[in-house]
Amino acid sequence: MSNISSIIPLFTAIPLGGAFVISLIGRKARWISDLLAILTALVICVLSLLSVRIYNMYGVLTYSVGGWIPPVGIGMVLDGLTTFMLVVVNLVAFCVVIYSINYMERFTSKWKFYTLFFLMVAGMNGVIISGDIFNFFVFLEIASVASYALVAFGTEKHELEAAFKYAVMGTIGSLFILLGIALLYGYTSTLNMADMANVLAQKNTTNLTLMVSVMFLMGFGLKAAIVPFHGWLPDAHPSAPAPISAMLSGVLIKSLGIYAICRIFFNVIGISQPISSILMFLGALSMVVGGLLALGQWDLKRLLAYSSISQIGYIVLAIGLATPLGILAGLFHLFNHSIFKSLLFLNSGSVEYITGTRDLKKMGGLSQNAPFTSTINLIGSMSIAGIPPFSGFWSKLFIIVAVVQAGRFGYAFWAILVSILTLAMYLKVTKYAFSGSLKESLKHIKKVPVFMKLSMAILAVITLIGGLLLVPGVDELFLKPAADTMLQGVRYSTGILTGLK
Repeated sequence: MSNISSIIPLFTAIPLGGAFVISLIGRKARWISDLLAILTALVICVLSLLSVRIYNMYGVLTYSVGGWIPPVGIGMVLDGLTTFMLVVVNLVAFCVVIYSINYMERFTSKWKFYTLFFLMVAGMNGVIISGDIFNFFVFLEIASVASYALVAFGTEKHELEAAFKYAVMGTIGSLFILLGIALLYGYTSTLNMADMANVLAQKNTTNLTLMVSVMFLMGFGLKAAIVPFHGWLPDAHPSAPAPISAMLSGVLIKSLGIYAICRIFFNVIGISQPISSILMFLGALSMVVGGLLALGQWDLKRLLAYSSISQIGYIVLAIGLATPLGILAGLFHLFNHSIFKSLLFLNSGSVEYITGTRDLKKMGGLSQNAPFTSTINLIGSMSIAGIPPFSGFWSKLFIIVAVVQAGRFGYAFWAILVSILTLAMYLKVTKYAFSGSLKESLKHIKKVPVFMKLSMAILAVITLIGGLLLVPGVDELFLKPAADTMLQGVRYSTGILTGLK
């Protein structure tokens, strides 16, 4: 068992090692950095898929760094929620690296991009596997700092401005999180999350835990771009290169924001009725505000950025229900949104690559000269709008059913209304960018390179077959273990401490 547990630190060690090696020898030739990046991304993607099988065979695995037993030492954990998030992050990262082979040719020093990229991946993986709340914060900061630099990677004026705004707001969010951790440490005298959950369960809810909960809501809410903490996202996502936009919207706000909310509020502090109600309200608010703001955008990537805020609202609303079906539906939509939103951002990068603009008013008729890009847009748009049989339909349907089952009919109404708004905004994209007559300036557009097409094709296939994750038997392998981990609440900590000792 201990040998099998050794897989856990590899999720941070491999991307960190990849970043280190690429920074050393990747500058010698572009093909070297591309090759190293593909190999690194492929290995951690395969390992994440393998972790699902390992968890289903052996159950929860734990790893004590350096052999020091928690709460003194640092613990790492592989459970149902961990394996779920590892697959989401590393699958998208692999597709993004394939896409970057061609797309990042327009930038100098591609090796610097890959170095920062794998530092960000290492940080996200570290957040997911960490069983120690301080190291959880350290990995969160590694991912955040790398993402600040990647948003500014093109070094244009608007990119630097967006990165600065993102860094300032991200730092404020991190300060709230760090202060919450410090207060919890002072109250429980431990940094191990399982041990902390045990201590908090033995004590009654106090004003301190309520204050810490509010701090975490603000800090992780900012990382997840939940309204009203979303101010950084509409500038950061459009300004970043398309591969980074896909990572930010696809997995970064999920791993640093949504996953953190799930882990802390369900498995450490314990979900309470006030927190549940706040999450549902913020989720509904994000759905509506993000949807309305997206509808008025003419910059394609900015429209996608506001759409991300709206779709995050669906996930937060479902998780806030804290019911078995709600949690399952929320996690399912998290997976689906990671795939089809990454697909849409990569496709927006392809549109900008071939047309030289993101302004929908300057496009038109692209389906004639770019049929592949048009098809990809249709698949991603129909999925995010919740049109059957695409994956987004099934997760949205389950969210609405869960909300109705919980007797929250008002929230169900807003979920349906925002889904109609989402369809309207993506029909707008299809109409202005891909339909109609081809403009004279677009008759000799560039072709999308093969690796960019391959990356989008992989994500499109997953979007088409994503509904199969709900097939009985398949859901027991991937989705249900993640939901069960959250449903166990703070009781889940007992098994973790036993494994660590």
